[in-house]
Amino acid sequence: MASSLHLSQALLARAVYLNSDRTSSLSSTSSLSFPSLKPKPATSISSTGSRRRTASTTTVRATAETLDKTTEVSLVEKSVNTIRFLAIDAVEKANSGHPGLPMGCAPMGHILYDEIMRYNPKNPSWFNRDRFVLSAGHGCMLQYALLHLAGYDSVKDEDLKQFRQWGSKTPGHPENFETYGIEVTTGPLGQGIANGVGLALAEKHLAARFNKPDSEIVDHYTYVILGDGCQMEGISNEACSLAGHWGLGKLIAFYDDNHISIDGDTEIAFTENVDQRFEALGWHVIWVKNGNTGYDEIRAAIKEAKAVTDKPTLIKVTTTIGFGSPNKANSYSVHGAALGSKEVDATRQNLGWPYEPFHVPEDVKKHWSRHTPEGAAHEAEWNAKFAEYEKKYKEEAAELKAIINRELPADWEKALPTYTPETPADATRNLSQANLNALAKVLPGLIGGSADLASSNMTLLKSFGDFQKATPEERNVRFGVREHAMGAICNGIALHSPGFIPYCATFFVFTDYMRAAIRISALCEAGVIYVMTHDSIGLGEDGPTHQPIEHLASFRAMPNVLMLRPADGNETAGSYRVAVLNPKRPSILALSRQKLPNLPGTSIEGVEKGGYTISDNSSNNEPNVILIGTGSELEIAAAAADDLRKEGKTVRVVSFVSWELFDDQSDEYKESVLPASVTARVSIEAGSTFGWHKIVGSKGKTIGIDRFGASAPAGKIYKEFGITKEAVISAAKEVSRNN
Repeated sequence: MASSLHLSQALLARAVYLNSDRTSSLSSTSSLSFPSLKPKPATSISSTGSRRRTASTTTVRATAETLDKTTEVSLVEKSVNTIRFLAIDAVEKANSGHPGLPMGCAPMGHILYDEIMRYNPKNPSWFNRDRFVLSAGHGCMLQYALLHLAGYDSVKDEDLKQFRQWGSKTPGHPENFETYGIEVTTGPLGQGIANGVGLALAEKHLAARFNKPDSEIVDHYTYVILGDGCQMEGISNEACSLAGHWGLGKLIAFYDDNHISIDGDTEIAFTENVDQRFEALGWHVIWVKNGNTGYDEIRAAIKEAKAVTDKPTLIKVTTTIGFGSPNKANSYSVHGAALGSKEVDATRQNLGWPYEPFHVPEDVKKHWSRHTPEGAAHEAEWNAKFAEYEKKYKEEAAELKAIINRELPADWEKALPTYTPETPADATRNLSQANLNALAKVLPGLIGGSADLASSNMTLLKSFGDFQKATPEERNVRFGVREHAMGAICNGIALHSPGFIPYCATFFVFTDYMRAAIRISALCEAGVIYVMTHDSIGLGEDGPTHQPIEHLASFRAMPNVLMLRPADGNETAGSYRVAVLNPKRPSILALSRQKLPNLPGTSIEGVEKGGYTISDNSSNNEPNVILIGTGSELEIAAAAADDLRKEGKTVRVVSFVSWELFDDQSDEYKESVLPASVTARVSIEAGSTFGWHKIVGSKGKTIGIDRFGASAPAGKIYKEFGITKEAVISAAKEVSRNN
């Protein structure tokens, strides 16, 4: 860790050293050994063919020293057991939860939160804090116990007792929007480690942009605990491959190597050599053989990891799931169910824990209480340092503050391009690129890229280079063909600092590869911009494997997502405006491959309403028929309206770019666009008709596609599927006669 913060040793020191004149009392089965009295580091991996290791149950009696204080291991063990029993008691009271991981990982958690990490419990959002992610989110009582001991106001004693209950701040998996001190929302396995990669990317990027030789203003670590289940998920490999490629040296992941999953021993399905895989991914790998009581081994591993600055580190920590439980430890039965009162009593006796449920011993409480003043001092020192930085580097400081606080320039919206009907037709994917490049010049937190489709998604920022290991200050991120990790990494970037505006891109149909990450975006309020091109059968010859049909409907069904399908240049600009102004709602932009004209009546401002009128030749809010279109089909609706008006019909054309934004409007506004008295309505969209009857009503008609697409030129497919002006005119006449 850099020393440029000029803190006292008490605030700087987190690396732990063994006292050279002390000895450790170890049983003969211990995986720790000290041939000399000098500190012995944890084992750096030399790959072997076996994953299976026997976890040590050694009790270590020694004294652990930091540079400024000495903590008896007996107190460390007491603290660790406090964490274990807070988890046991909370799960038992709820009769629901996962006690096994907290019991096994308590030593890791204790050392991280008590000895290593820098944070301010009274200001969980302090910018330069270390970040912790529990990727194995089912073990969340580990983190709740740690937050409670560390003095976070979000997890009081009563909150622990309300674990997994309605309205509590301790839900069944970590939720960043519910509990201060939780960085990201985890639970679906693998999401957390990918989020951690995003957090570490953000730190590396900001450090490269803003640190100076005389001022290391950005300097923090990202720590992750992941389990066997996370390791099995494909997203983990995708994300960790990128982390190694990018050389994220301040990402340290602890692999809870307990060999137990819900179905039993991992030998039934997971026998690969994880150590070799991570070495191949470009990670430094360390093996802590005794994760149950090997406190010094864990400390030494962290010290070694911090010394490796050019690559991320995986610390494989062999633990016993449910450590301390006489009858359930090292078995799947302790993974996801309460121990039961008899086993809780037996565990208390086995670990020598005489206290009532939820009790925190006074000496443990006193020991942890120092984190409140230490955290305040950490932040005060950093604030003073930033004040000096700001005096020397005003422009950089202003940019960094904008990213930290999401301070948008007063006139940023003026950067958005505008269009007229005379502007040449263009694909909305191309118009999207124009908007991205315009915004990148005024929004310092805009960063992102594509899943190996930048030249097709049109997402390249032309004024910037590629974010790479040697050039982390750049803003074009090359994710490779890793859609799932791409989304989750962007979630991590978004949640690192409010002023980050990450975007990512692929073909709309391939959101199927990243749906879980998008869902977490919506759940955890991460304002990621999803740039999804090739949005319909309009892509033509590539055929049904690449033509999205059900995707618009499925994302409209997902809570807290803004599904935007702009029809032209102004609506594309309006969609980006909406995305930037909604930092707690992910936005999905469905963009065309084919060229679309710039239509009369569309506007940047209209998009924020979700649905708005672009043309109307009626009076008194009573047209004969209302035609509703989105994206590339708005042009068809407008053309049909022109023909119907020539026949004497009064026709309103409504652009319905976002259902969600329309739902957010007042009843009065909705009535002004879709008056209840006008039931003659026709919708047209080159996708599933599912849900459209909510808009057109029981007397209206929907024109869409409720089958998979086909391989042919786009014009031919549109004609064969009836996505035509003629179909709209016919439907309009039918609903007009019937209403």
